[in-house]
Amino acid sequence: MVADPSPRLKPVESGLTDAVFRVRGLAKTYGAGEVQVRALHDVDLDVARGEFIVLLGPSGSGKSTLLNILGGLDVPSAGVIHFHGQELTNATDTELTTYRREHVGFVFQFYNLIPSLTVRENVALVTDIVANPMPVDEAIDMVGLTPRRDHFPAQLSGGEQQRVAIARAIVKRPDLLLCDEPTGALDYQTGKLVLEVIAKVNRDLGTTAIVITHNAAIADMADRVVVLGDGCIQRVQANTHKRSPSELSW
Repeated sequence: MVADPSPRLKPVESGLTDAVFRVRGLAKTYGAGEVQVRALHDVDLDVARGEFIVLLGPSGSGKSTLLNILGGLDVPSAGVIHFHGQELTNATDTELTTYRREHVGFVFQFYNLIPSLTVRENVALVTDIVANPMPVDEAIDMVGLTPRRDHFPAQLSGGEQQRVAIARAIVKRPDLLLCDEPTGALDYQTGKLVLEVIAKVNRDLGTTAIVITHNAAIADMADRVVVLGDGCIQRVQANTHKRSPSELSW
């Protein structure tokens, strides 16, 4: 199965191919006139290939806005983003669609599974739109759901449904796995299982992972923690010793 040809992002002469992202001066404002909300301002961030980053901060700090812009779901009001040395900032809608399809896997707090389809069918849906998908059963096995692959979402627990969502995200072999509060609707033990899967994808496939959370304990499993507040980056902290999800407590 080969994805439909469509316009590619324009390369830039910048020597940025060593990084997945290089973001400079990123800003996002919603609204117009006197009613404006500044969601992001003056954000600079580099993301290395294969890195595990946690975006940490309270509600309204700009985490989801930043993730949505990096994932091509939203566009900035100002600033520049390079993705593997290509200009992403001024991409057209068609180019952003291609970018999301070929490079990005999304996992959200809510699973967005199709109730009338089995686990295998939910995951297989994505394989029709990419050029080189992973075998569906391999993706399902990677998230530990082989015995449940013929079950429907209503027959699964919340954690199992979230793992189906992860399998659906990784089956297209994305460069990026972007997760917005992936454990937000889960209990402590189930959340750990989901985090184990995300860590495994990052470790075994080399997929760059960026995870949003308001839970500071989850930050210990990241290579770097980016703390946001009031729409800007407050600090960036590197973890000298990453902890596995099984070691976390919150």
